[in-house]
Amino acid sequence: MDTASQTAQVCVEGVWKVFGRKAREARAMANDGASREQIQTATGSVVAVRDITFEVAPGETFVVMGLSGSGKSTLIRCVSHLVEPTEGRVEVCGTELTQADGATLRDLRRQKMAMVFQHFGLFPHRKVVDNVAYGLEVQGVERQQRHERARELLDTVGLEGWGDHYPQQLSGGMQQRVGLARALAVDPEVLFFDEPFSALDPLIRRDMQDELIDLQLKLQRTLVFITHDFAEALKLADRIAIMNDGTFVQVGTPVEILTNPADDYVRAFTQDAPVAKVLQACTLMRPLDGAAIDPGWPLVSMTTPLEAVLPHLLGSTSPVVVCDEQQAPVGVLRGEDVAGVLAENRG
Repeated sequence: MDTASQTAQVCVEGVWKVFGRKAREARAMANDGASREQIQTATGSVVAVRDITFEVAPGETFVVMGLSGSGKSTLIRCVSHLVEPTEGRVEVCGTELTQADGATLRDLRRQKMAMVFQHFGLFPHRKVVDNVAYGLEVQGVERQQRHERARELLDTVGLEGWGDHYPQQLSGGMQQRVGLARALAVDPEVLFFDEPFSALDPLIRRDMQDELIDLQLKLQRTLVFITHDFAEALKLADRIAIMNDGTFVQVGTPVEILTNPADDYVRAFTQDAPVAKVLQACTLMRPLDGAAIDPGWPLVSMTTPLEAVLPHLLGSTSPVVVCDEQQAPVGVLRGEDVAGVLAENRG
C-alpha cells in the first residue's frame, strides 16, 4: 500500500472471488478477457469479483452500484470478510483482514465495524431496546448503560418511545431504523450497507436515505454502501463505483459519473437519472475560501435538492449560499454551475 493507503479506513487491493474448484483456471481466462459466461461454461466456476482495487477515506460515503449479478454483494462480503476472498488484500481500520485470526476479526466487528443488511435480522423475542443494545451486550457493557445508549440512538433515528415494543409491532421502515441504530450502537468507524433500503416502499426508502444523510453529516463515519438503484447512489455518494461482470467500470463523484460516463453501460444509467431531484446543493457548491457573502443572497441547506434551488437561481445573477446544519455558510452555488450539469445530462 502507498502513503495514501495509510490514511484510508478501507483499503482493497487486487481482490478476486471465484466460486468453484477451478479458481486458478477461471482467473487465467478472466485475465485473457473471457466473459463470466465463457468461464463458467469452460470451468464450471463463477468469477464473481475480478481484480477490484479501491480505497475509502475517513468520513467518505463510497457507493458501489450495479445490476443484479454484477458482483456487488459478493464484493462487500469479501471486504467485510464475511466471505473469504480467493485472492487479494483487504484492510479495515488498519487491520489486514485477509491475515487476521478469528479473535482479531471478532474484536474488529465488535469495536470498529458494523453491517446493515436488506433483511433486518432483528430478534423477534427481544424488545427493540435490547435489539439495539445487542452489540454492547456482547461487549460486556452492563444493562443500564447499554440501554441508555440504545435509547439515545432510538431518539437519533426517530424512534423515541418505541424501545419497549417488539419488532413485529413496527413497520418495515421502522425496523430498518432499528437495524441502523443497532449498527451505530457500538460506535463503529466503518459501516457496510448491503442494499438496506431495497425492500422498503418508495416513500419510506426516501425517508431512510434522508435519515442516513443527516446522520452522516453529524457522525462522519466511513460508509460503504451497496445498491442497484442509480438515483440512490447519486443521492448518497461522495464517490460511486459502477460495477458490471465482477469489475469496476467507472469510479467517480456523482457529477463525474453524470457528466462523463465511461461507456454505454454507464451512460444507460445516466440518461434517465433525475439529476435535479437527486443531486444536492453541497454537490455543486463552490467553497467560500474567505469570500464575502451578500446578506441578501438566499440561504439553503447542504442537502437541499437542486430542484428546490433552481427557483432561486433562475433569472438571477446572484448565487445561493449553502449552509451546514448549524446554519454556518460553507459554500456558494451559482446558476452557471447547475445549468452546466443539467445541460450535460440532457446530452
